[in-house]
Amino acid sequence: MQIFTGEAEIPEALRRGVVAIGNFDGVHRGHQSLLVRARMAAATAASPFGVLTFEPHPRALFRPDQPVFRLTTPSLKCRLLAALGADFMTVLEFNRELAALEAHDFVHRILLHRLGVSHVVTGFDFHFGHGRKGSPETMRQLGAELGFAVSTIDQVTDDDGLAPFSSSAIRDDLRHGRVGDAAHALGYWWMVSGTVVEGDRRGRAMGFPTANIVLDRGVEPLEGIYAVRVRLQGENHRAAAYVGTRPTFETGRRFLEVFLLDFDRDIYGETIDVEFQGFIRDDVKFPSAAALIERMRVDCVEADALLRAIEKQDPMRKFPLGALQAEGRI
Repeated sequence: MQIFTGEAEIPEALRRGVVAIGNFDGVHRGHQSLLVRARMAAATAASPFGVLTFEPHPRALFRPDQPVFRLTTPSLKCRLLAALGADFMTVLEFNRELAALEAHDFVHRILLHRLGVSHVVTGFDFHFGHGRKGSPETMRQLGAELGFAVSTIDQVTDDDGLAPFSSSAIRDDLRHGRVGDAAHALGYWWMVSGTVVEGDRRGRAMGFPTANIVLDRGVEPLEGIYAVRVRLQGENHRAAAYVGTRPTFETGRRFLEVFLLDFDRDIYGETIDVEFQGFIRDDVKFPSAAALIERMRVDCVEADALLRAIEKQDPMRKFPLGALQAEGRI
């Protein structure tokens, strides 16, 4: 997948494409339905399939004092979109200038001039332009006037037709430790991708050497112990992970620490994916380091058992991204 940022115009070979527009944080199953519709329309028309998205998240511009719980970093979002078959992605910087652009100017400057779209696919709640005055109906009217097709995707719900998929609901699930529910809505195990940094080596001194990843501001799953699968150098590893501030040691800082169950080697500087597959327990303060170590041994046994059960029958394999994730292809 080719990626274009800033003012870059796409090459002629990618113009006249079918373009899906949205923020796509999490690339959840609702987003995937929209993206599949765009991909199928592109295949029918023998046209390129593109995605138009925005960075940073709009809330970061309008409410900078309230960090956004991003389900996917920009790089991870790119990986997921590429796995879903996008030929290219254009990333618009969401700044004051873009936010002030009137709806018809957005269509003329971005969709027609820069992308040369033949067909646009959006969600039922997509709004654009200054003051969010542009609606799906506005897009359809401008498409009819300017010569490009417009498809609007209805709200996508779960199998029972009651619960719509939404990034906000998934964030709420993760804040309450409901990683299974979050995964069901995403269609893959929620994951954090990052570079392993050196910590204070407290875990190693306790017999549990951990890989530490810095969490972005606003990323706030429930603090506690998780069963996770770690993707490292093309291989999957079972692991137990900790999210929290280490109340036993009163550090006052928040960590994501991962203890790989099946090997112990220095992986500082390596990039790993941490897939959250089960919640073991809440974070608590122990009366002593010895009590904490004893409980950590139990946590690792529980995490290993849960992960082995998922290996035998991974419920995410029934979804396209979940299957690719299990195979290490995203």
